[in-house]
Amino acid sequence: MNVIQNPIRGKGLKNFHTICPGNVIDDHSGVIKLLNYCPIAKKTPLDTKPKLQEALKLKSLAFKDERGRMNIGSFKALGAAYVIAKAAYKKIANNIKVPEKASKALNGETFVTASAGNHGLSVAAGAKIFGADAVIYLSESVPNEFTKKLKSYGAKVVIEGHDYEASMKAAERDAKLNNWTLLSDVTWEGYEGGIDVMEGYLVMAYEAATQWKGEIPSHVFLQTGCGGLAAAVTAKLRKMWGNKFKICTVEPTAAPAIKESILSGKPVTTSGPVSNMGRLDCKAPSHVALKCLAKDADYLMTLEDDFVAEEIKILEKYNLKTSPSGGAGFAGLIYCLKNELLEINETSRVLIFISEGAN
Repeated sequence: MNVIQNPIRGKGLKNFHTICPGNVIDDHSGVIKLLNYCPIAKKTPLDTKPKLQEALKLKSLAFKDERGRMNIGSFKALGAAYVIAKAAYKKIANNIKVPEKASKALNGETFVTASAGNHGLSVAAGAKIFGADAVIYLSESVPNEFTKKLKSYGAKVVIEGHDYEASMKAAERDAKLNNWTLLSDVTWEGYEGGIDVMEGYLVMAYEAATQWKGEIPSHVFLQTGCGGLAAAVTAKLRKMWGNKFKICTVEPTAAPAIKESILSGKPVTTSGPVSNMGRLDCKAPSHVALKCLAKDADYLMTLEDDFVAEEIKILEKYNLKTSPSGGAGFAGLIYCLKNELLEINETSRVLIFISEGAN
């Protein structure tokens, strides 16, 4: 476990635009417009926990709680479901407000993706609302409960590959064979669809920034897998708050794709055992997310599974129970406090994202 300063902060990756064009946008307005048509698309809370703040000896501490987002239980409800809604809107325009027409808007279309769980739920939910089919590829390491949840939304589930990267290759292959729409939350050379998914995530950051009270945070900790959440939040908060605060990414030691890619100056595929931070267990980075984080993240952290699993138990006492994936950012804060890192002290103001529920 360690945390290092981003050696290319403010500069970013050289000549990377020739490999992967496109950037994380920072305009959330289109997402808000479509969410206004959805009665369950309410803001999630930004919770303060004064007793925990006092126990950790911080000036401010707040948690953006995504566990109830659109009844899916994760921030990822904002991604793929939004992209599918945008596709429906392009077809039927303002008739999207009419449930009978919206439910048939995408009849005959199929969306396919690979997922470690929550992104697949967002694809399945969006497809169901607008009359499309969803095919979700899962690796052998994804818990069985996700399969059940996906099927409850009417999705077809295919188990293939020992890790996320293998299941994604299978999804990409079959999308081409069957003329399905590939809807990944990751970007790579030749595929930029994940940018639209990250556009949905901007809403979470926008809400957090407008809900935050007082002087802006001094530190933001962001759990990081392929990089979609971290990049979207980083892009929006830098737009709204500038550079007068520190962003630290937090990855599993078993899957440090963003950190190692930044240190290598290019996208690299890492290797390691399966992490208990399942939604963060991504061995390769999303290219567009990597570009954003290479330029705008201040610190890069890796944590061991056991450490994260132990430290997030604290959150249960404050009604913030989450998974290791959902609480890795908080564990990053605790790691810094225990080791006196990142100049965190009694004057620090910290923003944490609880990105999913415990299951």
